[in-house]
Amino acid sequence: MKTIAIIPARGQSKRLPKKNSKLLNGLPLLVYSIQYAQKQAEIDAVYVSTDDAEIKAIALQYGAEVIERPEALSGDLEPTISALQHAVKTINCSTLETVVLLQPTNPLRPKELFANAFQYYTNNKCDSVFTVSRNHHKLGSIQSDKFIPHNYTPGQRSQDLEPLYFENGLLYITRVAELLKGFIITEDGYPYLVEHPFASIDIDTQDDFDLATFKLNFYIND
Repeated sequence: MKTIAIIPARGQSKRLPKKNSKLLNGLPLLVYSIQYAQKQAEIDAVYVSTDDAEIKAIALQYGAEVIERPEALSGDLEPTISALQHAVKTINCSTLETVVLLQPTNPLRPKELFANAFQYYTNNKCDSVFTVSRNHHKLGSIQSDKFIPHNYTPGQRSQDLEPLYFENGLLYITRVAELLKGFIITEDGYPYLVEHPFASIDIDTQDDFDLATFKLNFYIND
């Protein structure tokens, strides 16, 4: 076993309760990431890290293995790296080389994304690869009731903005050795560019969930 997928899925969420088990077009949200991982020939096993009995049952039902996450690693402020390190140490496999992180809150991914990103990771012997998308917004902050532009000057055309990118959360690939040091994205991590409508789906609220439903149906029917 050289490459595994880990899907961290806590039971509780403040803004959208039980979102990881909430049905998206008839399937629990979590299942989209499980099934995506299962379709990838390069992934040898799929694990769900959870503190929740319902999520555990769903993961097992759909063919994933389960890592029971301790309560101490399941709080709102606990970083994802803690769950990944706990999972790797629990699995304790000497041949494990690579972890693929799939966040259940990013359920929709372009079909060929993983194969292409993993090929780049392998061919270039990267320590990590993560997905990004270009930002096309005029951004700024509000200070003392005044808007302060950050990435443009007033009147500048959107197409002339400085190219800036955001971490979209669709996919992370990391060497286990780096993960155990505390890194999901390493210093030399490769930003894999994704320009696809799915890259904007990151579910935190009911509005996000509704948008995911719309885009999923649109692309199914397209």
